[in-house]
Amino acid sequence: MRRADRLFQIVQYLRGGRLTTARALAEKLEVTPRTIYRDVADLIGSGVPIEGEAGVGYIMRAGYDLPPLMFTSQEIVALVAGARMLRAWGGAEMAAAAEEALVKIEAVLPDAARTRAAGVPIHAYAMPDLAPEVRLLIDRIEAATDNRLRLSLSYADAAGQVTTRTIRPLGLRLAPEAWARRRRRPPYCESDWASRISRTASLR
Repeated sequence: MRRADRLFQIVQYLRGGRLTTARALAEKLEVTPRTIYRDVADLIGSGVPIEGEAGVGYIMRAGYDLPPLMFTSQEIVALVAGARMLRAWGGAEMAAAAEEALVKIEAVLPDAARTRAAGVPIHAYAMPDLAPEVRLLIDRIEAATDNRLRLSLSYADAAGQVTTRTIRPLGLRLAPEAWARRRRRPPYCESDWASRISRTASLR
């Protein structure tokens, strides 16, 4: 968990209005009590009204809330357009995450900003060759990229000849007509990798 996410969770737990010990917070967030002490001290230093002390527990004064999430009009357009593109062209997991992100963003926007988000005139439609199995393949390639794993894939060339290749995917990029992935195919020596780009529609 990122530290920013952990600080947010600490605030959420303490907003419950009950005295909470550092040990209890540490168990929930899977860190040490010492880490909680540092985090709480930083939160207090930034103006969060937390009361208490180490060994006793912490509580937040009533009435405190996190400041609203604010975006400019152009930031809203960029976020909504980007999420719509991922929803249309991403893998199954990416598409679901983009949908959830849109819901969460709209939930915290003021009324005027929510209206702006709903009216963004940029739309994206799924590509003809983006079948469910291709979406799942995109997820596999994305996961392998994040975890630095090799993938064994069957590849069909322009003539329809199918070969099996072991690749190290470097990432995905959206070409004008299709998702493509950058990868390295190790021959006999990994120091002699070749960097290649292939369409996911050609993979099996």
